[in-house]
Amino acid sequence: MQRITSVYDFHTHTFFSDGELGPIELIRRALVNGYKAIAVTDHVGIYDQERILPVLVRECEVASREMGIVAIPGVELTHVPPHLIDQAARKAKDLGAQIVIVHGETITEPVAPGTNRAALLSRSVDILAHPGFLSEEDAALAKERGVYVELSGRRGHSLTNGHVARLAIAAGAATLVNSDAHVPGDLLTPLLAAAVARGAGLSDEQALQTLQTNPLALLRKLERLFPST
Repeated sequence: MQRITSVYDFHTHTFFSDGELGPIELIRRALVNGYKAIAVTDHVGIYDQERILPVLVRECEVASREMGIVAIPGVELTHVPPHLIDQAARKAKDLGAQIVIVHGETITEPVAPGTNRAALLSRSVDILAHPGFLSEEDAALAKERGVYVELSGRRGHSLTNGHVARLAIAAGAATLVNSDAHVPGDLLTPLLAAAVARGAGLSDEQALQTLQTNPLALLRKLERLFPST
């Protein structure tokens, strides 16, 4: 596989939810690890978004301007009842979230059944995180709706990466490797990101697509590419 030298990570947390670091320190540490782009996506429901998002928006603006990294404010909708996911996602976008992730049906937490499907049906959701035993139907829906499917670098959530990768690739859905970082040691490096992709069973070509091509396509969609990229 072509040597990976840059990291694109669209799923991280700060102390505004259950992470350890503030946004600026998290972003700085990511930059040192080889990140070109990072999304800061703290856990939210519906009515706590006003407390978190305005700060993330401002901090990401400063980091992008001063550090030479694409820093993207976002949220991870977590344990939101499925029928409220679209409402919560639309609200997050209205409050300035540039990326909305939904905490998928990981096997390590009691996520409500139907969460994966509700996320995929919302036009305001960008990424389905650690979707556990993703179904063939939902993998096809991810392709149809243009929702990215996460291969997780986080312990526990990563246990179904192989299953998720197999169904997503078969359906033609776009995959990403994200850290779901909560502490500094969770952040990816180019070597670790490549290992997560290959550990999920991806070929060299598929891993390169997941680690480089798909992230750049998402950044273009978000209009967050630097002019030189």
